[in-house]
Amino acid sequence: MSKSHRLFDLMQMLRRHSGPVPGTDLAREAGVSLRTIYRDIATLQAMGADIEGAPGFGYVLKPGFLLPPLMFSQEELQALTLGAQWVGRQTDDGLALAAQNAIAKIGAVLPSELRHMLTDNAFHVSRAEPPATSVDLRILRQALREQFKLHIAYRDPKGAETQRIIWPIMLGFFDSRRIIAGWCELRQDFRTFRTDRIERIELLEERYPGRRRDLAKRWRAQVAEETARSPSVAIPLAGAQRRATA
Repeated sequence: MSKSHRLFDLMQMLRRHSGPVPGTDLAREAGVSLRTIYRDIATLQAMGADIEGAPGFGYVLKPGFLLPPLMFSQEELQALTLGAQWVGRQTDDGLALAAQNAIAKIGAVLPSELRHMLTDNAFHVSRAEPPATSVDLRILRQALREQFKLHIAYRDPKGAETQRIIWPIMLGFFDSRRIIAGWCELRQDFRTFRTDRIERIELLEERYPGRRRDLAKRWRAQVAEETARSPSVAIPLAGAQRRATA
């Protein structure tokens, strides 16, 4: 492996971790000596990468640094184009356009010899039938981004309707179904809601407290605990779905 590729790989390793990573772990993952890791860290720091740490304490990369030119492996490009194709055919028009724009931006800075990978048709994602739902995903995405509460009219499997104020924390896609996970003020607990059972949805001008990602961690921990008690529950959103209408 060339040094340039090794530096790119090292940057990716550091990006995958939010906390300090021991040099020994980096060396083991990269398949090089610890001394090589120390030299490569020094090289990246000299190039402007904001890497904090020292031998024996671990290293952490602060955001905002890119190695020019932008480089991807062929498998990484295939993963990006496949993901963009999935988004374009399984979500909504707004996200589909965003995926196309992202691929165009990547193509603009790719070396010419790799640009053809963005139009490779080796993979195919089928188009999902639009789910029967009154939920506008643009409203839901805004609520997720800005932590706005949502007021929904929700219909349970028996047809009974309840009014809920929820704090949306995640949107899941399962075949032709979409599931919203969030905190329910009515039940004072985490719940999941099938979008095809939501009759009406309103974005409230009130933000819920805390951070969305912290709530998501709490919810995942709760689901993991329930999964441990009931081994038949394997998928977090699908597992929590059992409590959607309680």
